Amino acid sequence: MILNRLIPPLATATTIHVLAVLFLATFVRSALGFGEAFIAVTLLALTMPVYVAAPLGVLVSITTALIVVIQDWRKIQVRSAGSLLVSTLFGIPLGLLLLKTVPEFIVKSLLGVVVVAFAIYSLSGRKKELDNDWLAPLFGFAAGIVGGAYGVNGPPQVIYGVLRRWQPGQVRATLQGYFLIASMVGTAGYALTGLWPHKVSGYFLLLLPLAPIAIFLGHAVYRRLNSSRFLIAVNAGLAVVGVLLLKQSFDAA
Repeated sequence: MILNRLIPPLATATTIHVLAVLFLATFVRSALGFGEAFIAVTLLALTMPVYVAAPLGVLVSITTALIVVIQDWRKIQVRSAGSLLVSTLFGIPLGLLLLKTVPEFIVKSLLGVVVVAFAIYSLSGRKKELDNDWLAPLFGFAAGIVGGAYGVNGPPQVIYGVLRRWQPGQVRATLQGYFLIASMVGTAGYALTGLWPHKVSGYFLLLLPLAPIAIFLGHAVYRRLNSSRFLIAVNAGLAVVGVLLLKQSFDAA
C-alpha cells in the first residue's frame, strides 16, 4: 500500500518523460563523468517544479557515481579529489551568499562565458596543463561557490581534470568519487531542510531497474573512446553546458 501511494502511475506522459530524461542523464554521466545535472534539472523542469527536479537529479547522481566508483576506484586521484572536495565545502557558504545578493543572470553569464571559452581553447589544440595539485583548492573553491549558488559544481572540476591531463579513466573515476560525496552531502541537506517531496522517492524507485542499463550503455561508449576522442567529447560537453548556462542567464535577465 505504501509503495502504491509512493510510486506515480506508469502510463502517464509525465512519468514517461521523467524516466526518459533520467535514463539519458544517467547514460551521459556514465559515459563522460559529468553533465547529468544540467540534463536532468533542465529537462525535468519542463514537467515538474525545480524543487522536485533538483533532489531527484542529485539522487540519480549518487546512484551512478556509486556504481562507477565501485568499478574504477583504483583510478581515482585521491589527493586531487580530496583537495577539490574540502575546498568545495568552504566555497558553498559563499555561493549561498551569492545566491541572495547577486542577480542570477550575472553569475551564470560569467560562468557560461568562461566554460565556453575554455572548451574552445582546449579543442583548438592548446597544450596548457598543470603539473601538480597546488591549484586544486582554487578550482574546488570555485566549484563550491557556483554549486552552492546554482548547483553547477561540475564545470570547474572537469576543467581541472583536463588541465591536469588525466587519462579518461582517471577523469571519469575521480569525478565520480568527488560527486559521490558532494551529492550525498547535498541529499542530506535536502532531507534535513524538508526539501524532499514524496515524488522524488517514487520516480527514483521507477528508475532503479533502468539505471543499470543506462550505466552499462554509457560505459560501453566510454570504452570505445581513446584519449583524444574522450577529450573532444568532454570539451564538447563543457561547451554545451556553457551554452545552456548562457541561455539560462538570458532567461533570468
